[in-house]
Amino acid sequence: MKSINVKEFIDTFSSDESYTSAEQLKNVMDILNDVRQNKDQALLDYTSRFDGQELDEIKVPLSYLKESYEQLDEDIKKALVTAKERIEAYEKSIKYEDRNLGEFTYVYRPLERVGIYVPGGTALYPSSVLMTVIPAQVAGVKEIHVTTPTFERNNITFATLYLLGVENVYTVGGAQAVAALAYGTETIPKVDKIAGPGNAYVAIAKRLVYGDVGIDSIAGPSEILLYVDESSDVDAVVYDVFAQAEHDPNARTFLLSESEAFIQKVEQRMEELIEDQPRKEIIKHSVANNHYPIVDTRENLIKVSNYIAAEHVSVQHEEEDAIVDAIDYAGAIFKGKTTCEAIGDYVAGPSHVLPTDRTARFSHGLNVNDFMTSHSIISLTNETYQSIVGDAAIIADREGLFAHKASLLVRKED
Repeated sequence: MKSINVKEFIDTFSSDESYTSAEQLKNVMDILNDVRQNKDQALLDYTSRFDGQELDEIKVPLSYLKESYEQLDEDIKKALVTAKERIEAYEKSIKYEDRNLGEFTYVYRPLERVGIYVPGGTALYPSSVLMTVIPAQVAGVKEIHVTTPTFERNNITFATLYLLGVENVYTVGGAQAVAALAYGTETIPKVDKIAGPGNAYVAIAKRLVYGDVGIDSIAGPSEILLYVDESSDVDAVVYDVFAQAEHDPNARTFLLSESEAFIQKVEQRMEELIEDQPRKEIIKHSVANNHYPIVDTRENLIKVSNYIAAEHVSVQHEEEDAIVDAIDYAGAIFKGKTTCEAIGDYVAGPSHVLPTDRTARFSHGLNVNDFMTSHSIISLTNETYQSIVGDAAIIADREGLFAHKASLLVRKED
């Protein structure tokens, strides 16, 4: 594939490729309204229609979760525990703490009830369970309710939920699951906030229910930006591209370098290795439509990195420190040749639920503090009050809010 420079890229790139169509929007609105009115029955009907599953009940028995965990091989149990411990340690290290500032105290409190959406269907994602549930648990959330379109009695999603001690699990997915968490049904209670990745319909539903309930973010196609040079391992870079591309035909890969020769080495090696990939059809579609090899100066590549604000940014470069320091906007940055993005998907520590589609320019990845709310406690001394009440009264008077002025001055001593 021929490389382009930064100007050519910005002139042609669109971050929003009509990810939400008018038809999708209408379909999701219909589902939300149906679930709001018909509750559990609507969930059962959609599960039959979309997933081909005839269910008697939506909630997963605790015995299924336990059996799933007990039947895991010891190696995967150990791997899940390793990931759990690393994620917990990271979230505890960044958790906000109350601040006493004298006349002011700023306090943090966990949300009471949250809903976690875990993707299912054609694949199972225990990593998504770990990356969403653990931050909520570290925050101290009292109730965690998980929805997932996962229907096998014994599966690794259920096993991971059991490992984490989650008991409220429901076999429902799609926009209907978001509706259930946002509005409540006979079985699933209304929550305060919904978090977790999903497909386009889940993303649209989360956008529409925001306000009735909090949400973590609106997820778009997954993406990675790789900043590489001649010191990078060609095969490692190729597999980093493939690892992102195999997620989804719409996944985006941005390959940046100051060296045209190195970019061409990578592109050639991609052609040689792609036929051996088990998910090659997905990768081929992604690369053909959403792969961007960009060659330019350091200054321009830094600018375009901040413009794209990619979900994952991998810097594999001899001058990685200088480059990383210059990147202001990214979902997460992976610095160095031994810190590939894939390690972040599983066991590094920070959540892999990250902003996509340039939203890292104003938002951040999911973490423990997203499951907390905060408020200030104001307790002025009389001395402070008397010293500032006159100024407050003047502002209230100019605003024409005379009861405000009276409330202020009735406490004034002179």
